[in-house]
Amino acid sequence: MKKVPMTVEGEARLRQELNHLKSVVRPRVIADIAEAREHGDLKENAEYHAAREEQGFTEGRIKEIEGKLADSQVIDVKAMPATGKVVFGTTVTLFNVDTEDTVTYQIVGDDEADVKLKKISYASPIAKAIIGKEEGDEVTVKIPSGEAVYEIEKVEYI
Repeated sequence: MKKVPMTVEGEARLRQELNHLKSVVRPRVIADIAEAREHGDLKENAEYHAAREEQGFTEGRIKEIEGKLADSQVIDVKAMPATGKVVFGTTVTLFNVDTEDTVTYQIVGDDEADVKLKKISYASPIAKAIIGKEEGDEVTVKIPSGEAVYEIEKVEYI
């Protein structure tokens, strides 16, 4: 089984969600099912069916999170020596040579990726192009409209 990289923050968020599902949501759903059963005929009991559906979703999500945590390799970028090289977990400032725009991204695991939060997956085209490179390097990234050339301005291990 291939290990999937995950940041310390990503692991903490998944563990928090798992704890919430097990300690808050699961007991509430069980109570909802018990209450709905008391209303009688289960065939035509919408509350019972809704609670059972939520139970299925909750149990599925618990299994999914447990699987992701079991298959994860947690990488603490703050514990790494800051060499200026782009690696998983680093925050990278890129200068677009053509548009002269500057963007900053953190390279994270697939589950943590959120472009609005400036977090990109290590499997994304930009991340693939810059991983292993260093500050000052220029990289060409294939984008939907062709290619973009970026200069790596800063690599932070934060």
